[in-house]
Amino acid sequence: MGKTVGEGLELLSKVGLNDAFLFLRTYDQLSDGQKYRYRIAKPIESGKQWWLMDEFAPTLDRDTAKIVAFNLQKLARQQGRAVIAATTHTDLQGDLNPSVHVHKRFGEEISIKYYPSFRNSPCSLVQEMQVKPGTLSDWKKLGGFHYRSHSVGAVRRIFCLWRGPELCGVIVYAYPGLRCARRKLVLHGTDIKKLNRELSTIQRVVVHPKYRTIGLGAKLIRDTLALAGTRCVEMSAVMGKYNPFAERAGMIKVYEQLPDPKAVRVSEALELLGFNLQFLGSQNYVLGKLGTLSPELLSELKNVFYNENHPRFLREIATDSSRPYGTKKEYARLLEKADNEKIAKLIKITGILLQTKAYLFWGNVKMASVKVALPRS
Repeated sequence: MGKTVGEGLELLSKVGLNDAFLFLRTYDQLSDGQKYRYRIAKPIESGKQWWLMDEFAPTLDRDTAKIVAFNLQKLARQQGRAVIAATTHTDLQGDLNPSVHVHKRFGEEISIKYYPSFRNSPCSLVQEMQVKPGTLSDWKKLGGFHYRSHSVGAVRRIFCLWRGPELCGVIVYAYPGLRCARRKLVLHGTDIKKLNRELSTIQRVVVHPKYRTIGLGAKLIRDTLALAGTRCVEMSAVMGKYNPFAERAGMIKVYEQLPDPKAVRVSEALELLGFNLQFLGSQNYVLGKLGTLSPELLSELKNVFYNENHPRFLREIATDSSRPYGTKKEYARLLEKADNEKIAKLIKITGILLQTKAYLFWGNVKMASVKVALPRS
């Protein structure tokens, strides 16, 4: 899917296949609903003007069929494509929202109706959902569907999106961390009492895979920003580049952090050594590749890490807890002695530093006691 991994991630995210674990599966391992989502991504990738779909969603459960129908028309309208979909089901008209509806009965019995060729209403299933206060146990129920399912830090408030008895999504607001590199672009001063009083951090937003691509991530943020209990809210998002749901909810993208230059130079050296940059987070893969390097090449790689002495590298190598970053002389000595497992950890950190991360902000500026200065660009 896609000419590059980045393009593939963007295409899959458009159709709701943006679960980190799904990226690792083959087509045959997908559920019927996931296969339909994939099939929608293929015509998007093709760039063709006409998308023809016979027997549209005949075997899907009706909730999934409505979600797939809504997503299909949304993407087609965004890209100016024409869709012809034939189906025996009559419950999809609201979510497909066709501009031309042909109803074929028996023999010559045919009716044709025309509608405006635009859409503003949400998916029909969203109208059945409500946002309610939640607990940490609610997060844990859906946490496994998030690519960062571990600890969520100091939780301030949690809200859930319910459809009857079904938990559809969770958002976690936390107290702000002491350090955030891009916060200074919008907030002046680092008084922790003031930050705790005025600022919340969106720590996690997770939507059940069944309900993805119908705008629930944006709905969770939009409907809860004013309920977070603070004047301002911040959010850092790795996937924000591919799925800008926080911006659709009303947050402002203040900054998009590009890959760290030191990490880029390390990655270029790794590529020359035959490493696939997409797998830098896999310890088994990295250890396997390191095992194929000659002592001379391994020494050259260590020299690259020495020259590109990023603080994260220094902190990983340092052994004295009282000096978490050590000294450059000590870094050189420990790097020379480092085994493959330690080098693999440095390579994993390189992969993290290569990520593009967006910093987003929302604030009731007039009421905030902190000084807010949104950048002009």
